[in-house]
Amino acid sequence: MTATAPRPGASPIRRPFTAAALVAALVSLVFGLILAGAGPASAHAALTGSDPQDGAVVATAPEEVTLTFSEAIAVGDGSIRVLDPSSKRADTGVEPKDRSDGSTVRYGVELLPGLPDGTYTVAWQAISADSHPISGAFTFSIGAPSETTVALPSEEVGGGPVGVVYGIARYVAYAGFTLLVGGAAFVLGCWPRGASVRPMQRLVVRGWVTLTAATLVMLLLRNPYTGSGKFADAFDLDGLQAVLDTKPGAALVSRLLLLGAAALFIAVLFGTYARREDAVEKKDLTFGLAVGGGVVAAGIAATWAMSEHASTGIQAGIAMPVDVLHLLAVAAWLGGLVSLLVALYRTPDIGSDAVRRFSRVAFGSVLVLAATGIYQSWRQVGSWSALTGTRYGQLLILKVALIVVLLAVAWFSRRWTGRLTDAAPGEAAEEAPDPVAAPDDIDPERAAQLARQQAVLTATKKKRTRDADPDRSGLRRSVLAEAAIAVVLLAVTTVLTSTEPGRTEVEAQGASTAPSAPAAGPVNLSMPFDTGGRNGKGTVRIDIDPGRTGSNELHVWIDGSDGKPMDVPELKVALTLEAQEIGPLPVVPDRLAEGHWSASGVQIPMAGEWKVDVTVRTSDIDQVTIDKNVKIG
Repeated sequence: MTATAPRPGASPIRRPFTAAALVAALVSLVFGLILAGAGPASAHAALTGSDPQDGAVVATAPEEVTLTFSEAIAVGDGSIRVLDPSSKRADTGVEPKDRSDGSTVRYGVELLPGLPDGTYTVAWQAISADSHPISGAFTFSIGAPSETTVALPSEEVGGGPVGVVYGIARYVAYAGFTLLVGGAAFVLGCWPRGASVRPMQRLVVRGWVTLTAATLVMLLLRNPYTGSGKFADAFDLDGLQAVLDTKPGAALVSRLLLLGAAALFIAVLFGTYARREDAVEKKDLTFGLAVGGGVVAAGIAATWAMSEHASTGIQAGIAMPVDVLHLLAVAAWLGGLVSLLVALYRTPDIGSDAVRRFSRVAFGSVLVLAATGIYQSWRQVGSWSALTGTRYGQLLILKVALIVVLLAVAWFSRRWTGRLTDAAPGEAAEEAPDPVAAPDDIDPERAAQLARQQAVLTATKKKRTRDADPDRSGLRRSVLAEAAIAVVLLAVTTVLTSTEPGRTEVEAQGASTAPSAPAAGPVNLSMPFDTGGRNGKGTVRIDIDPGRTGSNELHVWIDGSDGKPMDVPELKVALTLEAQEIGPLPVVPDRLAEGHWSASGVQIPMAGEWKVDVTVRTSDIDQVTIDKNVKIG
């Protein structure tokens, strides 16, 4: 019977790769996590205040509208737009002016002169210092509220299909970085012979290709992601130029340049290094590749640190190098884990020494992750309430739980590693079948075919022997479980990096709620008066309902010294917010009945401690003004 040799380069056996089924089962979960965080990004900066405030009613048109943010932002033309009730621009249309003072980040736009009364809409959009787009809108009224025809986009910036694709690209970029750096480190530090093994070469090269493609996608989508949300704008050259002038754009371009250097590193690792046989020369080349590759890997990691959460907030000078260490430790651990999984399933030659070396590398990576993770958690969360009461804190708890599970599975892997042994040279020789001698007059093509058959048979028997080892099988299963958890862990980490840190969210909430701390509710005042004339003594009672910003009903009752309703020739009321230099705002109530006056539609523009002045005249010459402070929410 004539045997047919397999194709050159074909796998010796066609055993199904059992990891594929598990990875396929995890795809929906992973992309579900990504899509959950790929909507409008909860960014580091948040709007903490404005002047006028949201919902305020001012007596006269302000000269400008200012917005205050919790962190530094990037603005441009049209970042802050003020629209009148008919949806026309009410601001001058120039770039917002920086009104920041010290640590307070504030921007303002000038308004057109002579604005009529009505409700105005302020729509704003900016880029947070950690690269995420933010947007929002609020209204204020001049004179009195009115109907408005302003139609704001229902979708926040950073959302929609573009936001989904951008979020997936961010995850793919992290995955590519992990495979590239972790796979190269595994070959160079744990299994040098793996440099000549085709599956290991494919793994690292695919990591490079994945990271490069994801970076290009993010660079092209950066303009529509932070702006229009339309895929067509990805090829807008003016928009691309604007992106290149920003910190995130510069980081993406720097990453592409560093990936060019990484391509050279890969070529040397799988070319010159794989073919080098002299021990001394190979040791020198290993040192050079380790130093050069470490610098390139750290540079790529820095492109994330310089443009995301680590680059803003407290202690940014410490946080960025810590973030670089954190990313490198993640890549060494998780990327090395995937490399080990590929080696165990796709190659029969990896020995116990390489597995043990990786076990030590993984242990060191976990120590670095623990130290840097604790610091990052403190910096981004800051309090127990933020840990449990914010989305960032809850995601962080989930991430820690996944790491604990991963470490538990890794403990079983270390136990299997301790049992792992290699076949003795004599046993390996016995396993190999006797070479098939080829007749001298055989056709050269047929001789080559027989040689390929011999190589396939040898590799097949060797792999079957390795697969029959229960310790090696147990190690494969535990490493597969680790890799599966790592896939989900990386997805959670990706969502975490696009979520507003807990510390910032809590601080922003505190700042935004501070002005409205006084409880809303009807205000009741009672003030005695004495004009000094005949029948000049009595009591003024005032009700302001509902006692909050906007339109209110005001009722005034005057009782004489005998407790009965008392009519007076004249009654005036004025409201003053001295802290903001607003007022006095005059109120002229109408007489409803004896001793009872009322005014409707009394506009209170903002919350605070207001002074209520009441002027009572009991005769042509006898009058008095009394006042009392009251908190209005």
